[in-house]
Amino acid sequence: MTPNTINRPSLTDWRDNPRARRAGKYNNEHCELDGEKFDSKAEAKRWCELRILQRARELKDLKRQVPFLLIPKTARPSGGFERECSYVADFTYTDRTGKAVVEDVKGATTPEFIIKRKLMLHLHGIEVRLVKA
Repeated sequence: MTPNTINRPSLTDWRDNPRARRAGKYNNEHCELDGEKFDSKAEAKRWCELRILQRARELKDLKRQVPFLLIPKTARPSGGFERECSYVADFTYTDRTGKAVVEDVKGATTPEFIIKRKLMLHLHGIEVRLVKA
């Protein structure tokens, strides 16, 4: 096997297995749990953990995929517009003390995430909690 073919699906796999066609950006496997789709197995696992904590009344108001506006749509001086920039949190909830918590599950921390995490703190005063996969 040559280095270029390692971890690549064969043509038969591409034809017969739709999952082989669509790997995640960072080789994460998309999955489905109780009819809900998740970007990774780690995210689905964390969702299960948080639901257990919610049932035990350790947290409340558990939500998934909550958007936060970071930069609104802006008109360019030369004409046209720049699209808005937003951050979509994997999970938000209120902990036992009443503090709002924003969590993001990551296997790899990207430069884009680091900038958005800093913008969340600066603009909204919210510290994003990173959960490593």
